[in-house]
Amino acid sequence: MADQGGNLIIVSGMSGAGRSSVADVLEDLGWFVVDNLPPMFLTTIVEQVVDTGAAPRLAVVVDVRTGMFFDELPQAVHDLRLQGHRPVTVFLEASDDVIVRRQESVRRPHPLQGEGRLLTGIQRERELLGDIRAGADLVIDTSNMNIHQLAAKIVNAFGDEENAELRATVVSFGFKYGIPVDADVVADMRFIPNPYWQPDLRPMTGQDHPVSDFVLGHPLAQQFLQNYVDVLDTLRTGYLNEGKRFVTVAIGCTGGKHRSVAMAEEIARRLREKGSPTLVVHRDLGRE
Repeated sequence: MADQGGNLIIVSGMSGAGRSSVADVLEDLGWFVVDNLPPMFLTTIVEQVVDTGAAPRLAVVVDVRTGMFFDELPQAVHDLRLQGHRPVTVFLEASDDVIVRRQESVRRPHPLQGEGRLLTGIQRERELLGDIRAGADLVIDTSNMNIHQLAAKIVNAFGDEENAELRATVVSFGFKYGIPVDADVVADMRFIPNPYWQPDLRPMTGQDHPVSDFVLGHPLAQQFLQNYVDVLDTLRTGYLNEGKRFVTVAIGCTGGKHRSVAMAEEIARRLREKGSPTLVVHRDLGRE
C-alpha cells in the first residue's frame, strides 16, 4: 500500500547541523527511525516497514556518510514516487562557522575532509547536497538554535499523525544579524516607527504589552497585518495544493527586539485562528 503523505520522512543535510538530534526527536515521537541508510536500500526498507504495516511512520536519515552510494538518493526518491509514495524531505542546514565549532567540539573529522582542511570538507558537502536542499520540503537552519528549539520545530511539524494542515514557523529576526537562510517568505517591519527611540519602551521587547501596543497600534501596522495574513492564507492554499506542508515566515526589523517580535507574535496568533499549527521563534531576542 503506497504512502499517502505524512508517514515517510527522509532526513538529510549538513554534517553537524543536527541530523542525529532530529532522528532522536522523531524516535521519541513514535517514528521508526533508520540512520545512515545507503540510498539503494531505501525502497526495500519502505516496502518492509511502511507497506507491510510493521510501523505506521518511518524516518530515514540519508547523508554523505554513505560515501559513493549517496549519489543514488535522487533516483531512490524518484522510484518511491513512481510507486505512489510521497516522502517528506527534511534538510538540516547551518553556517560554516557553526559547523566548524560543532565538529571541533566533538573531535571528529568531517566525512569529506580527507587529508584536507575541515572547511574543504564542508564546501564539498554543500556542493553534493545542493540539489537535495533545493528540493527539500522543509529546510531548517540550526545555526542559532539550541537542541530544545530544534526539538520544538520537529514536534510542531511531525508531532501529530494527522498532519494535513499547513504548519508554519514565524521567525522574528534583526536585519543587522542577517536574514534567516531557511525563510520561505520575508517581511520587513522597518516601515513602522521604532520603539527603540521611546526611552520608556527601549528596555522592553515586543513581547511586552506596551511595546506590542505601540507597534500594532500604528495604522500602517494594522493595514499590513490585514493584507499580509490574506497573502499567507493564499500561500497556504497553494502550498497545500502542491503538497507543501511547511512554511517559514521571517519577520524582520533592525535588531530583532521590538517591531519584528511584536508582529511575529500577532501573525502567529492570526495563523492559529485560521487553523494552521504555528510555532514562534525569536531568533535574535536577547542579542542586544
